[in-house]
This record gives sequence, C-alpha cells and structure tokens, in this order.
Amino acid sequence: MPKAPYPDNWYEIDTTLYNRSVKIFSAVKKMLGVKMMLHGDAQVQEGDIFLFNHFARFETFIPQFLIFEQTGAYSCAIASSEFFKGDTLLANYLQKVGAIPHDHPRIFSLLAAQILRGHKVIIFPEGGMVKDHRVLDHQGEYNIYSRITGERRKQHTGAAVLAEGLELFKTVIRHAYTTKNHAQLVYWKEHLQLDSLDQLLVGALKPTRIIPANITFYPIRSSANWLSNGVELFTDNLSFRQTEELLVEGNILLKNTDMDIRMGKAIDPYAYSPWWARYILKNIASEFNNLDDVFAVNSAPKNLKQRLLSSYLKKSANATRNEYMKAIYDNVTINLSHLAATLIMVCVEKGRMSIPRQDFFTSLYVAVKHLQHNTSVHLHRSLLNPLDYSDLMAGTSKRFQQFIHVAASSQLLIEHEDGYEFLPKLLKEQDFDSIRLENIIAVYDNEVEPITAIRDVIVNALENCKTFDKKQLAAWYFEDECRDLSWETRAYNKSKYDDINSQETAEADATPFLLTSENSNGLGVLLIHGLLASPAELRDYGNYLAQQGYTVMGVRLKGHGSSPYALRKQTWEDWYASVLRSFTILTAHCPHIFVSGFSTGGALALKLASERHPEIIGVCATAVPIKFVNPAFMLVPLLHSANRLIDWFSSYEGIKPFIENDSEHPLVNYHHVPVKSLYELRRLIEATTEFLPRINIPVLIVQADNDPVVSPKSAHDIMAKLTTPEKQLVIINANHHGILMENIGGTWETIHDFMCRCQPVKTCLSAFVD
Repeated sequence: MPKAPYPDNWYEIDTTLYNRSVKIFSAVKKMLGVKMMLHGDAQVQEGDIFLFNHFARFETFIPQFLIFEQTGAYSCAIASSEFFKGDTLLANYLQKVGAIPHDHPRIFSLLAAQILRGHKVIIFPEGGMVKDHRVLDHQGEYNIYSRITGERRKQHTGAAVLAEGLELFKTVIRHAYTTKNHAQLVYWKEHLQLDSLDQLLVGALKPTRIIPANITFYPIRSSANWLSNGVELFTDNLSFRQTEELLVEGNILLKNTDMDIRMGKAIDPYAYSPWWARYILKNIASEFNNLDDVFAVNSAPKNLKQRLLSSYLKKSANATRNEYMKAIYDNVTINLSHLAATLIMVCVEKGRMSIPRQDFFTSLYVAVKHLQHNTSVHLHRSLLNPLDYSDLMAGTSKRFQQFIHVAASSQLLIEHEDGYEFLPKLLKEQDFDSIRLENIIAVYDNEVEPITAIRDVIVNALENCKTFDKKQLAAWYFEDECRDLSWETRAYNKSKYDDINSQETAEADATPFLLTSENSNGLGVLLIHGLLASPAELRDYGNYLAQQGYTVMGVRLKGHGSSPYALRKQTWEDWYASVLRSFTILTAHCPHIFVSGFSTGGALALKLASERHPEIIGVCATAVPIKFVNPAFMLVPLLHSANRLIDWFSSYEGIKPFIENDSEHPLVNYHHVPVKSLYELRRLIEATTEFLPRINIPVLIVQADNDPVVSPKSAHDIMAKLTTPEKQLVIINANHHGILMENIGGTWETIHDFMCRCQPVKTCLSAFVD
C-alpha cells in the first residue's frame, strides 16, 4: 500500500463539529424531496462495521448521520484520497468528522481502534458507484465494472480483513488478561485513548459484527431539475458524466423519492472458523504488541504459524466478502418498477417483443400477491399497502404509469391502446455513464437479478396470466380489503390523532367478511353498512343469510373501522369504490347477487343497482337518509365550507371538524362524525336524483316509522323517483334507526321474502327460525 503523509492522530473525531453536522443534516433532510427510511433498529445497535452498496454519490454521507440519530454513536468512513490533497477546508472537515483516506498506510489499524472506542465504521465495498446496478456476471458470480481498468472485478474484501484483524486483536487482549499482563493492558488502554481498562475488556469480549445493508432509491428519474439547471447556468463545460449525475441524483434529492436503507442480519467472520485456526490464534497471541502487528500478518507473516494463519485469513476474507455482498444485494427493497422491468426483460430475452395490456397488469398483480407471502423478499411499502397497488388490474396505477412514461420517453417501449411494444434498444449495450439515462429498465432489472425469487415469480405469473382461477383472484382481492383496514388503522394510530381516537368506543371487529354456506343456493348477497359503522354492524345478519344458503360479502367502506380521522379523508366516491371492489369479489363466487345496504350503505346499494350489472337480480335499501329528522343537517354544507376556508388560511383544522355522535351502537359506530363526511353524504344524496331512475330491477325499500335519525319521508321520496315497475315499500313499526342490525319487526324475514320472490323457488325452501 503506498505511503501517504497522514498524521497518527488522524482518527480523532471532533465531536462538537460532528454533532453540529448532524443537526445541519437533520435540518436539510426535512427540506429535501428524498424520504429516508432506516429498516433494522436491532442491527444498528449491535453492528460495528456497516456495509452499503453504492449507486449515488451523495449517499456516502448519509449512513453515519442516520446511525447517529438511532444510536448516538459516531462513525468513521473511508473516502477517496483525492479529497484530502492539500490543506483545504474540505480535507480538514472530513478529517475531523472521521473520514479516513483509502490509501492511508495504517487504515485497518485506525478503523479497528475506532471500533474499540465504541464507534461505528462505514464501508462501501464496491469501491465505486455501480450505476448500472449490474453485480452479477454471465456465470452468476458477484463482480462489478471498474472504471479504472475498464473491466469487471470482485468487490473488496477490506471489511472482512478489518473484522478478522479486529477479532484477532481481541484474542490478544483476552490472552493478556488471562496471563495477567497488566502493563500490556494499560499500554493498549492509553494508546487507544480509552476511558478505562473495563472499556478495553468489554470491547474485547464483544464479537465483531458486520452489518450488510442495502440502499434502494425509488423511483429513479433523469429529467431536468433546478439543481442541474442551476449548475449549467453558471458552468458551461460540464462533462457528460457530471451532467448525468446531476440529472439522476438531483431528482433523487429534490423530487419525491424513497431512500430505503435496509440492514441485513449480522455476520460474524469467525463463526465458522475451523478448530485449527482458533488453536493457532491462541498460540500466537503473545507475538502481537499492537494493531499494526496484527494487520501485518496478511502482508508480512514472520513465521510458519503466522503464514498458516495468513493463508487461512485470506481464504476466509474471500468467503466473508461473498457472504456480505450476497446479503447486501438480497436486501434490495423491491418496488413495482423492479417487477415491471423484470417482466419486460423476461419477455424480450424470450423474443417476445409485445404484451397485451391486461396480461401485463394481471402478471404484475399476481407477482405482487405471491411475493407478499415470501418472507425472504423485502417489498417496498407501496407493494404492501393495497391503496398503492390494488389499481394495477385496472391499469390505473399511478406508479405504473410513471414507469411506462419514463420508459417510453427513453424509447424503450411504445404504449398502444391494447398493449405494449418493446423496442430493440432494451438489449443494446449502454455506456456505464449513460445507462441510467438511456435504459432505466435494464438498471431496475439488474438491481434485482441476484434475487432469483423475483424472476421465478414473474415467469410463473406471465405463463399463467390468462388462466388464473377467478376465485383465486377474488381471494387475493379479499385479502387486500383486509390489508387495507390494517394499513389504515396503523396510519391513524398515532399520538397526533389521540384527541379524537382516545374518546372512541367502537371495538367490534371491523374486518370485512366473506361467508359461505355448506348448502349453498348459488346466490350471493352484498351487505353494505352505514356511515360511522363497520362490517360488524351487519355481521349477525350475514350469518343468518349464510344459514339460508347464501354466500355473503360484508363490505368495509373506506375510512370506517379505523379512526374518524381516516373517515375525514374520504369522499363518497371512495366509499363507492369499496363497494365495487367487494362486488367484484362476490361475482367470482356467485352468478346472481342481491345487494342490501343500510342507511348510507342503502344509498350506495341503489347506486350499484343503477349501473345495471347483469349479476344483480335485486336490491334492498334500509333507512336511506334522503331527509333527516334533525333539520340542522341542512347547515352541514355551510359548516364544511367554513372549515375549508379556515384550512386554506391557517394550519388550524377548521371551525368544527368533528361533531359528537350518540350512537345506538357505541361498540360499532364512531363517537365522532367528521363534518366532511356529512358533507360527502349530502353529495351522495343529491346524486340519487340522477341514478334512481336508472334502476330496472326489483327494489325493496325498508323504513322505520319512528326512526330518530332518518325521516320516513325519505322512503316515499325514493319510491317516487324509482321508475322500475317492481318496487316495494315496507314500513317497520320501530323507534330505532338500526332496525337491520337488530332485526326489529322481522326486518330480516321481510327482506328474505323479497329475495325469494326475485329468485327461483327451489332456492327459498329454508325458512327463518327465531
């Protein structure tokens, strides 16, 4: 290793400057478009040497600050020696915050000393940016392109050498303690600038842990940004390489980009060392006086034992290198662009230069659902939250459309009305510095190539996309509905929502339900609950219907069963989208379906019936709130408008964002009503005027004569607007609103009789049993 004139005290970190840098970093991070997320708190705590892949230049400054935020531990990092030439401001700064030039003659000794002090070490074992994300050769071996040689090479073993040498020195310390060599221990304690002998001994007893980690950016863009435009304004001689990096990295920093930093399982470099290597270690421990002696074993062994140990350590370093590089690449955070890119490259490699739109959408969705159950794969949160991926099948996914737009702009594919055409440029070799601009599909595909499960799942989904069983797809859709509740609950289970959440009393199971009968009559019933409630409101009724032989799907309207704050974010169109998704699930099980809704759910049921789906043979709407007993509801639009006005002019959430609700069923319904939701209900009611006349199937309207919430006039208004000749109004003698949930006045029997009249006689042999 070439000598460099670096002082021995180079490794002393200026903690004041380091702390100030962390504060500046935290402030800047809030202003950037990149959203950093660190996965693996336990690994951060236990790790000593942290390894990262290298895709963007700025990312080399990120890990040490994030680790400090998590643990309070200072970190050292290896930096190119070009930054330390001359007595410059940058060189002095890097020196004081723990950066060590890569060509320092004592680099391993300095880094090992830092770890014994309780500090962390950051290493990028690829040794340079891997812009193409290609880390495997055609034989499946790990290696990368070297800009210096122009050829592919192995990733560096430096981290393994450091860990092995440090473990060897810890053995030396433990040997000195066992032999009561107090003078030697004191020397090491002072030389390493430790506070006490206890600190030295505790460090010697702690196993050295390597933490492989992966940094994944999503999405990757290459369009012009204000950073690239600003630099070009003042500099007219930028190289292509500099321009490319400004475009790609400027977009990462300034636009909405996720930076997932995922820590892998800790690696112990000596965990599987053979007995003879351990024996030699113990027997030559007394031959080493300091860290420099330990790390000289590899370069200048002094005797046979040291030569044997050196030979083993070199082989072990290669094996450890392979282990941590595999772990780094296995911890990629998989996103939709990875899956779409892999699918395209699989097609092109097989000579398939086009794909129908629905085949593309179905293959991607099926791949997502399979990967969700693969515990060895780490999915981006957008592939775990149905809100982000459930629109894949419809082809309306914004993330997918963004991917297609970038690919089409780079002339990698052409989007047609009925499918996608892949262009020859996809297979063209690109220059290392141009590939992120010219072929982002290859970059995404390369990034996940080491994870064989991705390609396997994509190939399987592509081969079977036209023959997937409808019930299997429906099962996945139903799982998505359940996942959606879980994600929504987690999103609003935060302290900032406690002012309302802490007063809520609803605790009934809000999960959507799909009930089947052993003696199925082949008919389905879609149940839609009311405003503020959840599927729990109609679960008992659903059980009754299942006993009659029906297959029953209980819808969860978006925003319900989680938090009133979640409901406040939804429109009535969002509620209706929930109905449509559940309807799709039920159609996979039943060719003929009844739709039955309560209150707001009744209005949504009528909306669904108005669209004249051939599967729907009858609809029942109970207590539909066209008119309210309390005339104050008429003031809701005014209050909502005032709330919006306040929102526009301040951070205060309106005059009165929530109204308290004394529910008949406090274990099912929210205690607080978002004013926004009442406004959305009002919009839905106004829309009934348009869609009620379009209904052409049998309709049953059920209403309590003394409903304390909904005026009985509502039912008569609906009947007047219905034009279908098969319509019926049933008035139940009750002074409750929740007549369907409580089965007041034989409501269930009444509806069942209606359904029997709308279907073949043979399916209605069962009768209601009290």
